[in-house]
Amino acid sequence: MERYQIREMIIDDHFDGEESVTAEFSHNHNDYSVTFHKADLEIINTWILKDGTSLPANLSDSLIESIRDEVKKKI
Repeated sequence: MERYQIREMIIDDHFDGEESVTAEFSHNHNDYSVTFHKADLEIINTWILKDGTSLPANLSDSLIESIRDEVKKKI
């Protein structure tokens, strides 16, 4: 299991007309953000947050599934 720590979760009722959930987390000394559709928890986007910018992130399927499960429990 990959180690990470969710620092913040935001539920947005107005993102592109649909509800979304964004989880910001730390993993391997980097900060990331992943946004899911709230209804089915499918990924909208993933970002690595570095030096005041955000770039598309390539996260493992197992890490995404683990975060998805934790988000599901919290909402």
